[in-house]
Amino acid sequence: MINILIADDHQMFREGLKQILSINNEIKTAAEAANGRELIEIIMHNKFDLLVLDISMPGMNIFDLLSGIKQIDAQLPILILSMHPEEQYAVRLLKAGISGYLTKESAAEELVSAIKRIKAGGKYISSKLAETIALSIEDANKKASHSDLSNREFEVLCMLASGKSLKEIADSLFISQKTVTTYRARILEKLKLKNNVELTRYAIENKLIN
Repeated sequence: MINILIADDHQMFREGLKQILSINNEIKTAAEAANGRELIEIIMHNKFDLLVLDISMPGMNIFDLLSGIKQIDAQLPILILSMHPEEQYAVRLLKAGISGYLTKESAAEELVSAIKRIKAGGKYISSKLAETIALSIEDANKKASHSDLSNREFEVLCMLASGKSLKEIADSLFISQKTVTTYRARILEKLKLKNNVELTRYAIENKLIN
């Protein structure tokens, strides 16, 4: 039996995932969490075979949350579910130690297969993402400028390009607006851009936002 912990802030989506998994008698939803702090608390006191984790959990940003989880249970396999395009976050999250990445729109068809592959010791990504990674390795000279950004700079880049205000970004990442402004300046300098208009154009051209 594969004991799964599901973490997502939307109860209806958690119920949908549990319904998908209930069809397979090899998988059991052992617990669920609705925010980052609750998730950390559950992991501190329980053992699971795999964590199915929404990329946007209230209470912590995804990279800080992954770091916290790994400090408690470094061996816990993590499958990320996300509304974001794979090109946007998947490679960075794989480097941060996750075992798989699924977009929420494909979860119904691929969730069980992803869980079984990860439980067997493998990684799970779509064929599209595998091709993207292969091409990036094949032609390292064409590496996109944003690949040199830190994870936090990358998050700020995507939020700015999505039209979020400095306050919204600060609240989401639990940092000050002054710190967001500093990150913005670094991003513009590293990408050789002048303003938010050019930043947004860059993000669209590189498929970092929908």
